Amino acid sequence: MTENAQQQPPAPSTDLPTQYAPAEVEGKLYERWVDRGYFAADAKSDKPAYTIVIPPPNVTGSLHLGHAFQHTLMDALTRRKRMQGYESLWLPGMDHAGIATQNKVEQQLADEGKSRHDLGREEFVERVWQWKEEYGGKILGQMRRLGDGVDWDRERFTMDEGLSKAVLTIFKKLYDDELIYRAERIINWCPRCLTAISDIEVEYQEDAGELVSIRYGEGEDSLVVATTRAETMLGDTAVAVHPDDERYRHLLGKQIKLPLTDRTIPVVADEHVDPEFGTGAVKVTPAHDPNDFAIGQRHDLPAMTIMDEHGIITVHGPFLGLDRYEARSAVVGALKEQGRIVAEKRPYMHSVGHCSRCKTTVEPRLSMQWWVKVGPLAKAAGDAVRDGRVKIHPEEMSKRYFDWVDNMHDWCISRQLWWGHRIPIWYGPDGEVVCVGPDEEPPTGEGWVQDSDVLDTWFSSGLWPFSTLGWPEQTPDLAKFYPTDVLLTGHDIIFFWVARMMMFGLYAMDGEAPFHTIALTGLVRDEFGKKMSKSNPNAVDPLVWMDRYGSDAVRFTLARGANPGADVPIGEDWVQGSRNFANKIWNATRFALMNGATVDGPLPAPSEMSSTDRWILSRLNSVVAEVDAFYDDYQFAKLSDSLFHFAWDEVFDWYVELSKTTFQAGGEAAEVSKRVLGEVLDVTLKLLHPVVPFVTETLWTTLTGGESVVIADWPEDSGFRDADAEREIESLQSVITEVRRFRADQGLQPGQRVPARLTLDGTPFAPHEAAIRQLLRLQPEGDAFTATATLPVAGAEVALDLSGTIDVAAERKRLAKDLAAAEKEKAQANAKLGNEAFLSKAPDHVVDKIRTRLAKADEDIARIQAQLERLPQA
Repeated sequence: MTENAQQQPPAPSTDLPTQYAPAEVEGKLYERWVDRGYFAADAKSDKPAYTIVIPPPNVTGSLHLGHAFQHTLMDALTRRKRMQGYESLWLPGMDHAGIATQNKVEQQLADEGKSRHDLGREEFVERVWQWKEEYGGKILGQMRRLGDGVDWDRERFTMDEGLSKAVLTIFKKLYDDELIYRAERIINWCPRCLTAISDIEVEYQEDAGELVSIRYGEGEDSLVVATTRAETMLGDTAVAVHPDDERYRHLLGKQIKLPLTDRTIPVVADEHVDPEFGTGAVKVTPAHDPNDFAIGQRHDLPAMTIMDEHGIITVHGPFLGLDRYEARSAVVGALKEQGRIVAEKRPYMHSVGHCSRCKTTVEPRLSMQWWVKVGPLAKAAGDAVRDGRVKIHPEEMSKRYFDWVDNMHDWCISRQLWWGHRIPIWYGPDGEVVCVGPDEEPPTGEGWVQDSDVLDTWFSSGLWPFSTLGWPEQTPDLAKFYPTDVLLTGHDIIFFWVARMMMFGLYAMDGEAPFHTIALTGLVRDEFGKKMSKSNPNAVDPLVWMDRYGSDAVRFTLARGANPGADVPIGEDWVQGSRNFANKIWNATRFALMNGATVDGPLPAPSEMSSTDRWILSRLNSVVAEVDAFYDDYQFAKLSDSLFHFAWDEVFDWYVELSKTTFQAGGEAAEVSKRVLGEVLDVTLKLLHPVVPFVTETLWTTLTGGESVVIADWPEDSGFRDADAEREIESLQSVITEVRRFRADQGLQPGQRVPARLTLDGTPFAPHEAAIRQLLRLQPEGDAFTATATLPVAGAEVALDLSGTIDVAAERKRLAKDLAAAEKEKAQANAKLGNEAFLSKAPDHVVDKIRTRLAKADEDIARIQAQLERLPQA
């Protein structure tokens, strides 16, 4: 339990408004937290460190539900650790988002009738910085709305001075270690963004295209190839067949005529070719297909680039200047005229890569680019998880991680953009290549030029866990807060970001991984499990819900759906439910304060408490232990659910209600229960605080008079348990629940009073007769009492006089009608299930539905018959 009782806080206020109004509370509270420095971390502190770095949102971004989801969980972790006595650092910042940000500014220029080339590189980059200052960082203000407890004094940006130095430092180190190189390879090219993009920035989808089969060569020296990209045949430099394919053995080594051109190309044997697929012959275009590029290298084939960066054909007269799609139609038309088209299939559904930024179809293209040799880096990243230095949670997600790091291809890190970290390579007039580190002067003189490309955005964000703490300088922050404790992020960016940070962290920090745990979450979806998208009507702006229901309601809904690694469905009804929970906490605390609940002084001894008091304290300690275990296992849904049911069901609906008669009676028992209720609320509000910080701050400071729950001590399990009290109150609950159910079945209103005789002698809850009568609206039996219904429950007997409360004849008539309907439903279901012809033809789900109907009918019949038996005779 807490030490709060020994701190002798000032007398708490009971002045709470009748209703909780989040809009009037949240903004003021957040600014007070920031002004008082509660979220600022001290590198000189003797406290143990707990560190989380925020996955840096794009400078172009705004808060969406995915951000709100992950930020809620990270905030909950750091708030709890701060309360547990850790020096908690949650470090915020933003990513410069190369392609996305450049696109924003280029759109602005297009509206002015200009392009970046009209401004030139320096002026364009300056324009992007201006855009960033004016429009960027919108999300940071929105994070405040959500309640993010980040250390704003340490806010970083991937292109600020310190992080830029880190980028140059690691590039130089990798280059000197021969882990960065320049080579001409096939890359994914976006003709819209005009840059290379990495494999993981390509999204594949099924598109409708056309598969055409084309005859190459003449007569016996001919074969047929199939393609969905007919225009690329202009760059073919061979046809490949499997070496064991007898159909083409006579053509191996021969030259055959390439249609529509004046060239001949060889037929080569390559084991990559599947002789069972299609005709068993494939066209080879080394400059425009990664598999063809590999075949070309094995057979020393030339690579002909036939398109420019915009996807415009640059070769062969008739098609010169055509867009790639125009050229596709024109090439197929020309082949038809020559009788070269053997077959066509349209539409032909096939997987096509698209740029994840602009959705343009990606064009494989041979290009000179800069690459990271990932082999040794990826091995180290895999080993760190395999040997236990880094845990992946949930563990089953490890397979996805290993599938990626164990099969990673070299990483293309150059981008043909102007916004970003420019590659620190200078080329000299005589072919010199010089890599310049952060503290070195670049070469000068005539003919020296810097590489025009910038680095992939993920190159700089891969340094985030240590560059944000001051690396390459050996800063106090780096010494105190690295490695970070947990990376909490979506499973969808294992490949983009997680693996990059693992590789760079282990490499730069002498084998010390950037985090101890990788906690992977799912994605937020709508209430029907569908992916949310701006293009769909199911997309939700969390700020709208925050305005409508409060930030706590949004946070609690998201946390309550957060099962490790699993997607999170969310609907507005659920947010409304969470708002109702916040209101319930408010109203129950307000009631407690009005009735004298206090945290003043030590808790009374158990011997001075009622069984109700001992029960709730026993349950409270169990919940403290349970919540701690769930936090340590990143089970946010379970801990939220546990707190919800404990607070609403056990504290508010049972303990508070059972205590009302004690409060009304007064005396020493009432004073004990007031202190117990204060303790229970004190601890419950602390347990809830990391997930719902605003309402708990208001209520806790009012209840305790303390400065802030943000810096209060986290509750500890005192070990107090009382199994006898728990059994007693569980039995009492069963009595009350059963009688309530009977009252509802008889159509009695919740507040309607009924004469009753209680026989409780010999039961553990005999002392609770006053509470039972109050909760069940049972008045004393009186002289004219007639027991018309008797309920034996948990060893007790509750006799009710319903003669003046219900029309027994009418109630019997209604129940008889319901019973007949249930019996008819049962008969119909049994008839269908007994029909072999029906069972042999009906789908499984139809049969299952009828079985469910039968079970429901049986339940209804049993329930109605029990109600009829309990009714007095008419």
